[in-house]
Amino acid sequence: MSSVNKVILIGNVGADPEVRYLDRGVAIANFNLATTERGYTMQNGTQVPDKTEWHAIVLWRNLAEWAEKYVRKSMKLYVEGKLQTRTWEKDGQIRRKTEVIAENVQILYRPEEYRNMNNREDQPEPETQEAPIPTLEEEDIF
Repeated sequence: MSSVNKVILIGNVGADPEVRYLDRGVAIANFNLATTERGYTMQNGTQVPDKTEWHAIVLWRNLAEWAEKYVRKSMKLYVEGKLQTRTWEKDGQIRRKTEVIAENVQILYRPEEYRNMNNREDQPEPETQEAPIPTLEEEDIF
């Protein structure tokens, strides 16, 4: 039997993507995406507050270049990808980070300032960007 590693998130971008280019000209973008479960009131009157989770999103190559142009803080995005955990040693301690390696990203909502800035007749508004998922190489990450 095979297994599945699939993540689908709809949330808000926490800050503009950080984009860098590796030695071979490969673009990589990183940003955090917030998803929030709404709070509620239990039957006994107990208030359960909203709960926000932050997800580390990684975009590679053309998808990273697309995000550099169009993704901004506060936008609502649909992100589809897979979970990947990487491990490294720093200052004698083992560190771990779980990230969503995005395969498909769609802009669902743009704050008004970005909508006005990017809705020009000479530039069609992108809604979806997909890219093949590369394999991570150690020299690409560190």
